[in-house]
Amino acid sequence: MLDKLKNEVYQANMDLVRHKLVIHTWGNVSGRDQASGLIVIKPSGVSYSSMKASDMVVLDSDGRIVEGDYSPSTDSPTHLYLYRKFPSIGGVVHTHSTYATSWAQAGRDVPPFGTTHADHYYGEVPCTRELREDEVKDDYELNTGKVIVERLGELDPLVVPSVLVHGHGPFCWGADAAAAVYNAVALEEIAKMALCTVLLGGKEPIEQYLLDKHFLRKHGKDAYYGQGKK
Repeated sequence: MLDKLKNEVYQANMDLVRHKLVIHTWGNVSGRDQASGLIVIKPSGVSYSSMKASDMVVLDSDGRIVEGDYSPSTDSPTHLYLYRKFPSIGGVVHTHSTYATSWAQAGRDVPPFGTTHADHYYGEVPCTRELREDEVKDDYELNTGKVIVERLGELDPLVVPSVLVHGHGPFCWGADAAAAVYNAVALEEIAKMALCTVLLGGKEPIEQYLLDKHFLRKHGKDAYYGQGKK
């Protein structure tokens, strides 16, 4: 079942290792089959070194296992909630990558200090509020998804495709699993640049007109970056 999507999600999980965004079993990727609404996600606690595409777990939209020999990632309720609230996305990534997680642990948004940031995010990368004690004790992973959606507000999730969860780490998404990984890689480098900027005394984000120019030349109907259509 969904062998193509299983292979894509497996490869996306392995790409997290290749890009040095995860160590041990710290992280997970999922992908959604748009036709059926089924979700394929990494199994919980299985080593990347031994993991196979066939180990990926298939879930329905309510989190029930449709196929798989393993338990799904413990972050599955977060992924499922994001899919429910963001119909345009087809892949979700969670990591504990060093620089993005450092901003999350500080409880700080990542400001758009430069055009590299603006190429990928139409504004700051937002950080959620802290979860309350009751939100941690009961339905923690579901409530993690809820604070992500709460923090993103009315923003298009494909315009700001990452949110930092306060004290925890980044969640990123995209049109599919590979795009979600791409955004996670971009976020980590942007978070690293932002930290260096702060350490060098930088405080102010770039002007809105420059942010507009860089984001909109790569995204949206008037984008002109790249080769386009011949």
